[in-house]
Amino acid sequence: MSTGGYAGDISPKQAWDLLSTDKRAVLVDVRTPAEWNYVGIPDLSPLGRKPIFVPWMLFPSMQVNADFAIQLESVGLDPETPLIFLCRSGARSRAAAVAMTARGFSTCYNIDAGFEGDPDGTRHRGTVSGWKVDGLPWMQG
Repeated sequence: MSTGGYAGDISPKQAWDLLSTDKRAVLVDVRTPAEWNYVGIPDLSPLGRKPIFVPWMLFPSMQVNADFAIQLESVGLDPETPLIFLCRSGARSRAAAVAMTARGFSTCYNIDAGFEGDPDGTRHRGTVSGWKVDGLPWMQG
């Protein structure tokens, strides 16, 4: 799974399995508050856990959140904590995983299909791949 200077890309189901088996692992949702509220959020309550929410990009400018690493580190994560990053489709979360690896976190994964996955033939997301399509728990924000 190791590619690109970080722990690598994993599927939503692999992320769920890791969260289920490694109690140290943490899911970090890097989407915007609008996405959390209107699209939905991963529901980790079956595991007795909650994701961490820190936006990688700031809405509406969609500029990279210059305080991302500081905001994430402020929750008290150990650099050895396995971090699993999630966004809509896997692009922002990959950037966050690479950035946190460069910052000294040893195991940062990217959920390759994200929460909504790739667009289908009509350019709609949420029908081809991703957390929701894989049938993993989620709820409206």
